[in-house]
Amino acid sequence: MLGAIIGDIVGSPYEFGPNKSTEFPLFQGGCAPTDDSIMTIAVGCACVEADIEDEVSFKSCLIRLMKELGRAYPDAGYGEHFYYWLKSDDTEPYHSFGNGSAMRVSPVAWVAESLSQALTLARWSAEVTHDHAEGIKGAEAVAAAIYLARKGKGKNAIKDYIEANYYPLDFTLDDIRPTYRFDVTCQGSVPQAIECFLESRSFEDAIRLAVSLGGDSDTQAAIAGSIAEAFYGIPEEIEEKVFGYIDEELSDYYWSYADKLYE
Repeated sequence: MLGAIIGDIVGSPYEFGPNKSTEFPLFQGGCAPTDDSIMTIAVGCACVEADIEDEVSFKSCLIRLMKELGRAYPDAGYGEHFYYWLKSDDTEPYHSFGNGSAMRVSPVAWVAESLSQALTLARWSAEVTHDHAEGIKGAEAVAAAIYLARKGKGKNAIKDYIEANYYPLDFTLDDIRPTYRFDVTCQGSVPQAIECFLESRSFEDAIRLAVSLGGDSDTQAAIAGSIAEAFYGIPEEIEEKVFGYIDEELSDYYWSYADKLYE
């Protein structure tokens, strides 16, 4: 969960200024939480406020929190369709297959008591906006990777599960980096973010690799960071540093659920 927020903040200066190197300042003046962090926190709050066994309860709570937090932070860099949904009274999904469903999903994998429940909650969290099959697929794949990492599965087991159920991972980052470009679809960015985790050597390395693709850097670093957190943990110095970029109100929202989900 915090791994997604850290990845988002670290990647934020490069979302529209592609970087093809792992050598860059981890935290810098241009870093800030974007829509990835705001919506991850909304999902986290829903995981503790709603009845996670009940689809209607979970979805209605999540919609309320997404709109509440999104409207409180209107300049966080939302996509056009999501921003329209956020500002309107509409509560219906809009058939998106953007990677927003995958970047916000991490808290469900921490509250889930089984892989099956993680996948169900991932689907529900996606469907409130991203009810396209690819939008759901992206959320489920990331939640599965996080849950398996939480439970001590190795990278080979995680890769095998993702390939068997979601995406082929028949490429390396070095293969795709020279020509990879900004892509906000799940199918064009989630497998690459998962590969960043698989090739990483540490939590920090996973985020640096994601930024080095030169794509949708904040979102891909959020996804890679969310999986890497479950696998490696987060170094204390990075955890302490990131809260300097989060205002008090957003921090309060984060801790309102994080203390419970990390128990």
